[in-house]
Order: sequence, then C-alpha cells, then structure tokens
Amino acid sequence: MDDVKQLVSDIKKGNIKPIYFLMGEEPYYIDKISEFIEDYVLTEEEKGFNQMVMYGRDVSVDDIVSSAKRYPMMAERQVIIVKEGQDLSRTIEKLTDYAVNPQPTTVLVVNYKYKKIDKRKALYKAVKKSGLVYESNKLYENQVADWIRRVLSPKNYTITPKAAQMLVEFLGTDLSKINNELDKLQIILPVGSNITPEAIEENIGISKDYNNFELQKAIGDKNIYKAHKIVHYFAENPKDNPMVVTVTMLFNFFSQLLQLHGLTDKNPRHVASALKVNPYFVNDYITAARNYPMKKVSSVVATLREFDVKSKGVGANAVSQGDLLKELLVKIVS
Repeated sequence: MDDVKQLVSDIKKGNIKPIYFLMGEEPYYIDKISEFIEDYVLTEEEKGFNQMVMYGRDVSVDDIVSSAKRYPMMAERQVIIVKEGQDLSRTIEKLTDYAVNPQPTTVLVVNYKYKKIDKRKALYKAVKKSGLVYESNKLYENQVADWIRRVLSPKNYTITPKAAQMLVEFLGTDLSKINNELDKLQIILPVGSNITPEAIEENIGISKDYNNFELQKAIGDKNIYKAHKIVHYFAENPKDNPMVVTVTMLFNFFSQLLQLHGLTDKNPRHVASALKVNPYFVNDYITAARNYPMKKVSSVVATLREFDVKSKGVGANAVSQGDLLKELLVKIVS
C-alpha cells in the first residue's frame, strides 16, 4: 500500500516512467494504478488522440511496440494501457528490445494479472532499469483486517475488529470484493461512522451471530450450547456456509492453539505477534488454550484433517454436510 502511495505521488510530481509493468496475484492494486494513470496523466482534450487501451487477447507484442513507438499528437506524451497482458505470457519477452530503449514520449502500462514475469530474464531487468515493475502480492488472511482499517482511515471511517473479521471471513482475501462492500457502506453510513457488526449484518447480509468467527469463539470458550446453535444454522443453510470453509477456519485456529501451547512467553503482545493475530482477539486464544490442553489440541487437528477429507466426499458419500459438521463438533468439544 505504501508503494502504491509513493508511485502515485511520483506521477503527480511529474516523475513519470516510460513503462509501468504491473504484475502479481492480487489484481486490486494493478487495477487501481492502471486506472489512476488512465485518468491522471493526460487531460481530457489530449486523451482523444493520445490514449489507447489494448487487450492482450486481441493484440501481439509487435502491435504494442508499434503503437508505443508513435509520437503523440498535440501533447507532451501518449498513454498506452495493455489490459489482460497475461494473455501474452508466451511472447511477452519479445517486449525486451523496446523496454531497453523505450519511447520517452510514451507511457506504456502493462497489466499482467495473476502471474509474474521471470525476474531472471531480460524483460524484467530491462523494465526495472528504464521503467517501473510493481509486484502486487496477495495478502495473507491475517493481514486483511488491518488493510481494511487503513483503507477506511483516510475517508474518516473506523471499523470494529469483529466487523472487519466478519468481512474477511465472508469475502476471503479478495480485496476488490471487500472494497466494493466498503464502498456500499460508505454510501449508506455518514462520514465519521464506526462500522459495527450490526452495520455489516444490516447492509451486507452477513449474520453477526451465525458465522464461522462466532463458531470459533464459541468452541474456544467451550460454549457448547452456542456452538451447537451455530452448527445447526449452518446445517440448515449449507450453501451460505460450506463445510470446507468451516473446517479450514477451525484447522487454522487449532493449529494456532498448538503454536500457542509451545510458546514460553505468553505475554499477550508476544502471543499476538507470534500467532499473527489482532491483539484484540488474543484473549480468545488464551482462553481456548486453557480449555484445550496441548494433547487435546493435537487430537482435534488430526480430527479436522479427517473431516476435511470427508467434507470433500471421500468416505462419507451418504452423509450430509450438516450431519458431518454436527459430528465434528461433538468430537471437538467432547
């Protein structure tokens, strides 16, 4: 995120590179940077003759180079944006000769989503020298809640830890989807609002009481009644609560408890750092570790591996996902 801010700041200051190669597994920032260049570098009057959008599936590298070598018309520079550049992965290295000596009056932007060019090869080295390579990496799940807070902060919104965790659990690490939901909330809620679980439930449709996060907490607290209520709800709504997601979440949780049991320093700050969790939730982990000794945690991890296989239809073809989940809960809390 800081790299993106620096890139945008440099462009606004007039420090504009002849090539921007935007690559990586996370498309959100690739789109944002590309859209910024498309909107900002040329005036509306200049765009008509000097801005072109090309798609990797429709053009060749030779077509891109030919367009990039043209001179701008009645403007200081032209902008060429290649979207879905990953469709040219087999021939993208042919861009090397141009990257070694790019047209100084052209700004060439290549969006290369979900893939990366080989950093050992000539193209990467040439673009690195003459332009800019931006690598957009996927965030780990434990990083996304912090990303949500950082996105909201400049817009004068805050969000509770539980509300952020609900979004992560429901939407995963897809930043574009999360950002779309945040945009909706910012339209509905007044500036300065603190986004709560109730706001998430009311406006996005994620239940604040019946979700994997609440199930994890209920199991950790050994609140068996609440855990059974949530599992029953999941069994009644299997499409909205796929078992494979629940098993994965619980597996990660108990793996972290195993790690917690192995820590010599159980100071909350150290625990948060070691487990890579928000300090707000550390007490939940410490409580769960008290309720589940190391031997039990190891047993639960093994059980979760077994049910992960069963949830995918191996050895449990005649058993519904809901019944499997109920059986799993009994094994965990017994």
